[in-house]
Amino acid sequence: MRHYELLFVLKPTLTQEEIEAKFDFIKAILEKNGCEIATVNDMGVRKLAYEIEKFERGHYFVIYYKADPAVIDEILRNLRLTEEIIRFLNVKYINKSEVANWEKLVKGNATKKEDKSEPKESSEPEAQKVESVE
Repeated sequence: MRHYELLFVLKPTLTQEEIEAKFDFIKAILEKNGCEIATVNDMGVRKLAYEIEKFERGHYFVIYYKADPAVIDEILRNLRLTEEIIRFLNVKYINKSEVANWEKLVKGNATKKEDKSEPKESSEPEAQKVESVE
């Protein structure tokens, strides 16, 4: 199995439910074709570098996964047919240094998710409410 990174941009006009449904659809395509999803990075809505289909913004997702090279054509075909995707990029990591970087990205993304789920305790005392008397 080879290491891949899939970045895709969804139209910004989609509702949160539509975004989740389209993401689940793409994730199901990967899993149906035997891919092992390592991690997912929901980057949110961001400004595009240039206007695409009259959109200036897009909802970005990055999926790191492992797959056999034979299924990549089918995955890309499904992405091309999905109207809500305005751009996508699939990157293959080939040599040992690239695969090591892929593993660092996956590991780093996993630790970010853990940090977000755990509430951080502030080391500074809470500000006291001061009432002014006039």
